Amino acid sequence: MPTEPVINNSELKIATFNLFNYLEPPNAYYEFERIYTAEQWVRKQRWITEYIKEQQPDVIGFQEIFSIESLKELMLNQGYEHFAVVDKPHVIDDFIFKHPVVGIASKYPIVDVIAVEHDKELACSLGLTEAFLFSRKVLRATITLPHLGNTDCYVVHFKSKRGLIETDEHTKALTPEQNIIEILKANVAGGWGSTIQRGSEATLLMVQMITRREATQYPMVLMGDFNNDLADGVLSHLLTNTLRFAPALDAKAYLAKYCLYDSWALFEKLAITEDDAELAHTSSDSNINKLAPLTRKPTHYFGTSSSVLDYILLSCEFDSSYDDSFFEVSEHTTYDRHLINPEYERDDLTTDHGVVCITLSLRT
Repeated sequence: MPTEPVINNSELKIATFNLFNYLEPPNAYYEFERIYTAEQWVRKQRWITEYIKEQQPDVIGFQEIFSIESLKELMLNQGYEHFAVVDKPHVIDDFIFKHPVVGIASKYPIVDVIAVEHDKELACSLGLTEAFLFSRKVLRATITLPHLGNTDCYVVHFKSKRGLIETDEHTKALTPEQNIIEILKANVAGGWGSTIQRGSEATLLMVQMITRREATQYPMVLMGDFNNDLADGVLSHLLTNTLRFAPALDAKAYLAKYCLYDSWALFEKLAITEDDAELAHTSSDSNINKLAPLTRKPTHYFGTSSSVLDYILLSCEFDSSYDDSFFEVSEHTTYDRHLINPEYERDDLTTDHGVVCITLSLRT
C-alpha cells in the first residue's frame, strides 16, 4: 500500500505581541526615572525568549518597541532572520524615549515593507483635517509564506483610550467643584477625540487594504493591539461582510474576497463543525455530554474589568468554509499566565497584555 506523501510546512503560527515598554537601559521610557536595571532587562528579555521558544510562531507582530536593534538581535538569535520596522521612537534629551513603534519578525522572507499611507482626500471627506496621521505608523510586510506565496501582513497599534485633552488636576485658581467640572469636561471631550482617532485609523487602513487586495490579490493578515473591543461600533466595520444597496448576486460572488474575519470566530466555527461531526458518530446518550462552549480569554485587565484588545484578522484564504481557502484556524491561544497567575520572579517584567497566537493548518 503506497504511503501518502509528506507535506512540508503544513502548519503556520502567527502571533501578536505587545512588548510593553521594550527599552534597553540606560535609556528611560516616558520619564527620566523609568529605567530598567541591567538585571531587570535580562529578566524581561528572558521572558520574551521563553515565550518564543515555547510557542514557536512563524510570524510575530510586535507593539511598543523602543529598542529596535536590541529586538532585532534577540529575534535573530531565536531563528528569525527577517525583521522590519517602518518608524523610530521619539527621543528627548538623548535618553528619554516616547512614541514606541510596531515591528514584525518572520522565519520566512519579507520581500517588501512599507508604512501604509492613508488617502488624504478621503480623510478630508470624513471631516478629518489635512494634518491627520495614524497615531502610530502602520506596517505592511509582504511575506512569502508556504502554499500561499506573497501575503500582506499588517501590524497596528491603534490609538489608546487615553484622552486627547489633558488638564491640571490641581488648579489652585479653581474651587474643588470647578476643578472636578474641568476634569470631567476634558474626560468627555478627550475620550471622544481618542475614539474618533482610533475609528478613523481603522477605517482609513481598511480602505487601503481593500485597494491593495484588488491590485495584488495577496492574502491578508491584520494583527495588533486594537485598544478596543472589535465588536464595539468603533471598529466593527473592520468585519463588514454585507452591503446595502448592492446587487445580492454580485455581492455574494465578490465580497468574501475583500472581507476580513476574526481568527477567533474562524477557530470557533471550525471547532463547532468538528464537534458536530464527532457527535454524529456517537450514541444519543453521549450527546447529553456535549463539550462546553468555547470561551475567549481577555487579553487585557484593568482593575476589576477585562477586555479583548489584541486581535488577528484574516482574509478568506484562512476560512475553512470558503471553497478556495488554503488554511484553516485549528488553534487560537491567549498566553496569559503572567496576568492571571503571576509569579514575581518570573513575571514582574513581562507585559500587561496577553499574547495571542493562532495555528493555521493546511487544508487537505
